[in-house]
Amino acid sequence: MRIAVVSDIHGNLAALQAVIEDFGRRGVDTVVNLGDSLSGPLLPRETAQFLMAQDWVHLGGNHERQVLNLDPQACDPSDAFARGQLGAAELAWIAAFKPVHRYSEDIFLCHGTPGHDAEYFLESVEPGRLRAATQEEVAQRLGAIDAAVIACGHTHVPRIMRSCRGQLLVNPGSVGQPAWDDDQPVCHAVENGAPDARYAIIERQDARWSAQLIAVPYDHAAMAALALRHGRPDWDHILRTGYVPGPTAAAR
Repeated sequence: MRIAVVSDIHGNLAALQAVIEDFGRRGVDTVVNLGDSLSGPLLPRETAQFLMAQDWVHLGGNHERQVLNLDPQACDPSDAFARGQLGAAELAWIAAFKPVHRYSEDIFLCHGTPGHDAEYFLESVEPGRLRAATQEEVAQRLGAIDAAVIACGHTHVPRIMRSCRGQLLVNPGSVGQPAWDDDQPVCHAVENGAPDARYAIIERQDARWSAQLIAVPYDHAAMAALALRHGRPDWDHILRTGYVPGPTAAAR
């Protein structure tokens, strides 16, 4: 059993297609998508229509929730752009998503944590930095979930960890947005330092699960130029470099 795990596509169809081509060469049995698929200044409608044609499991992330419940007075510009591009069919499609899914006896999927779509699972925030979560923090967020494998997204940080019970915890990173920053709960940034598209493969052999984190190059310059045409120089920089453009940038 080989499962490709994608997350946080953020409307970056070119990155997604590169990832699909890559795992097609590697041979996977199925694909799961952990959410935050459309929000961003790129190709939300085209990405939605492409994903709607795939026979994958899809989760909803915090950005799907935010797009559906858009507050015109206090909305993220990436969510607002996506909402303006999506039609009734695409909105109905994402409205059916759940943020968690028990895929099998062995595998549990979530966007953030089992308890919340916007909570960090494998990372914790301290003033000025994002660090790997401790086993105690992971155990608290994991709660009673007993699956052998837990796949999560949201933070865009590719990471593999083990719980104190030996469970395999995997964040595939972001297919389409290699860096971002936030001021909640304190200012911090995620910077993967390369424009590559990220995903993971989880695999069971002889009743044991393992995981591989994969980075795939693609034509990121074309997507960066598109972001710039759509009025987002912050995303242009992020997609070209894998870094946020400055300490005060807010490219969510």
